[in-house]
Amino acid sequence: MTREKAEKLRQLIVKASASLEDADALEGVVLFPCWQPEADYVKGQRVRYGDLLYRLIPDAHHSQSDWPPDLVPAIWARVDNPAEEWPEWRQPLGSEDAYPAGAKVSHGGKHWLNTHGNGNIWEPGVYGWTAAEP
Repeated sequence: MTREKAEKLRQLIVKASASLEDADALEGVVLFPCWQPEADYVKGQRVRYGDLLYRLIPDAHHSQSDWPPDLVPAIWARVDNPAEEWPEWRQPLGSEDAYPAGAKVSHGGKHWLNTHGNGNIWEPGVYGWTAAEP
């Protein structure tokens, strides 16, 4: 395959991957472009950062090297599998990615329900979570 043909195929794969549902996109995270600093992004665009997939929240964004997706939840939302009932808990960075009332998570080998209400930023077992029955 020529370099030109490979590049056209890559562009087609990137275009096709944009229409995938989140559950399918998570099966092929490597299909998505890596996040780059000093790049322009549009609302809903998904990028790969590390081994994770993120979606742009605002209408448009020009990225900065000191604002990677994992540090700015007001701009980038981590894409989780909606079919996963008990996703692994992760520390919220602020109100934008805090857990809503009734959220379900796995942490420390247990399942937990958020009983604190909207905006729970605490670790399960510390505050605002109730261990779920197995």
